[in-house]
Amino acid sequence: MVTPMSIRLKNVTVKRRGKAILGPISLDIGGSGVTHVIGPNGAGKTTLLKVLHGVERLSSGEIDWSQPAEVARQSQAYVFQSPIMLRRTVRQNLAYPLQLLKTPKDEIATQVLDWAKRIGLEDALDRPAPRLSGGEKQKLALGRALIRRPEVLFLDEPCANLDGRSTRDIEALLLDANASGTRIIMTTHDLAQCRRLASDVIFLLNGRVHERGPVAGFFENPETEEAKSFLKGDILL
Repeated sequence: MVTPMSIRLKNVTVKRRGKAILGPISLDIGGSGVTHVIGPNGAGKTTLLKVLHGVERLSSGEIDWSQPAEVARQSQAYVFQSPIMLRRTVRQNLAYPLQLLKTPKDEIATQVLDWAKRIGLEDALDRPAPRLSGGEKQKLALGRALIRRPEVLFLDEPCANLDGRSTRDIEALLLDANASGTRIIMTTHDLAQCRRLASDVIFLLNGRVHERGPVAGFFENPETEEAKSFLKGDILL
């Protein structure tokens, strides 16, 4: 049995122009479930996500994975808030990650068709991806990330500015991916979505972890005054 990949942050700090925008943070993130990183604007949510994915340079501290670094990096995927589309068709966008893995062409064709159906774009396979709607682009970005079956998936506000139907479709994809073994770590401003999807919560404020724990406990009985104020909708400075 493969041990789920976990992450440990030790005194991690990110500074820009001499000012700390994240940290210091020491944090253990287990290898299963759906973790939501929440907090007000400017709390450091996206920076933390990029740190975990290895695309944000640390000013100090270190990150340890439960697997060798190279294996860990190859086992991850990241979906940005504003999805990046290759200037190719939907079919070519879905095929690209598998081509990088040197997957046989017949298998690529089968998986592309399967994932196009899963994300509801089977009738748009030959459309240019940049011409899709916002919700379609987000679903394509998610399908392109999941088609290679990553162990860990990072998402930055995957449903921002989407309508209810697109949000529902994406949440269904995420729950299915997690049930199939993909660890999900994502940021969100949508507390209702957090209640629906999350197994646990990391609450950030001013670049630091103010509270973390199971989602039910966080919403029903937050431990810190800052978390209580945030859940009431107060403006936190």
